[in-house]
Amino acid sequence: MKTLLIVYCSTTGGTLQMARAVARAAAAGGEVAVRMLEASAAGPTDVLAADAYVFAAPENLASMAGLMKDFFDRTYYAALERIGGRAYAALVCAGSDGQGAVRQIERIATGWRLKAACASTIVCTHAQTPAAIAAPKTIANADIGRCEEVGALLAAGLSAGIY
Repeated sequence: MKTLLIVYCSTTGGTLQMARAVARAAAAGGEVAVRMLEASAAGPTDVLAADAYVFAAPENLASMAGLMKDFFDRTYYAALERIGGRAYAALVCAGSDGQGAVRQIERIATGWRLKAACASTIVCTHAQTPAAIAAPKTIANADIGRCEEVGALLAAGLSAGIY
């Protein structure tokens, strides 16, 4: 059975909802093992053991969240030249455009020689004030559906041997 590793970081719950939607859809067919780990708990062994990845992070100050950056710092060189060709998807929960975090994740994935399974998914919460930024997030059903599509796509590709 192929394994999909979902590494996520979530401060206000938005990114967690997105990651859970991917996991739910990917596991639905029963043909793919899904491992979902917080970025602070994931390490090189987890990366090396997976067949495909989802990296899910909030955008903070136009960058990926620090805990996700820490995950990449701790795993990058251990996995370098060992996971090339595997599929990945990126999810970003942002208050505005999310492009800064997406660019960072995509550059790291390029360095690892991963293949993007689909375009990166950005969910914009439009949180612009300190109170709105710190508040718990509820992701709209339409955006949850977009995340479920990512999970279903990765599971189908893994099951079919495409990834």
